[in-house]
Amino acid sequence: MKDLNLFFSNLIEPEIFAGCEQVWDPLKTLGPRLEKLIHKKGGSYATHLPGIKTTLDSSSYHRGGKGFYVEDWIDLAESVYLKELDIFIGKGTQLEPSTIIKGPAMIGENCDIRQGAYIRGNVLIGNHCVIGHTTEVKNSILMDHTEAGHFNYIGDSIIGSHVNLGAGSKLANLQFRSADEKLKDYIKPIQIPLDSGIINTGMGKLGAVLGDNVELGCNAIVCPGALIGKDVWVYPNLTVPKGYYPDGTLLLPKERKPRSLQK
Repeated sequence: MKDLNLFFSNLIEPEIFAGCEQVWDPLKTLGPRLEKLIHKKGGSYATHLPGIKTTLDSSSYHRGGKGFYVEDWIDLAESVYLKELDIFIGKGTQLEPSTIIKGPAMIGENCDIRQGAYIRGNVLIGNHCVIGHTTEVKNSILMDHTEAGHFNYIGDSIIGSHVNLGAGSKLANLQFRSADEKLKDYIKPIQIPLDSGIINTGMGKLGAVLGDNVELGCNAIVCPGALIGKDVWVYPNLTVPKGYYPDGTLLLPKERKPRSLQK
């Protein structure tokens, strides 16, 4: 799974992917790479964002990173760079009340970040994206024109352009653990079965990779380690096991065989 072209026609911020051997490798270093990318931003940007409650010092913010809580409706006429929080948000993006954003986070232009959205840090979001009501995103990349509009979870995942996550669809990132593993605070690395053999990702938490133009039906569940190629449609309420699904596949319930969308 070294060929990014199997999943994405265009990359936002290509340097995030530089030097990566496998398609999921950018997630291993997303945080520090994102901080560097944000700090390299040139130009003149707003440095203050009215309508938010900011938590800066270690005594006042919840574990897991510095960030802010949106208290009022915000429509950004210009891009904003909040250096202390490692957060950059592009112009034209709208933030609705009760959104929480933790850094490092980079959000593109003309996005909708809706009521109750939780952007939990280490998040790169492209232009014209939707992060909707009670949708949570952590350690993930979403490319341009992707929508997660209602009750979605996106953990440790990479999502291509023009992808739609139906209401209630989830990208799970943690496998089941035994009682002993929980007591020892141990998480087995996720292994992905491929035609060429089983690949050890070296990651205890890994969600999914979704290629461009993927459609997830409502309440679909994508298991940790699922690699879904371009133009794949996933039937509502379906659970997608780990593994690779080639482009143009229609994934259906068990009583129906997966088939190509071209037939």
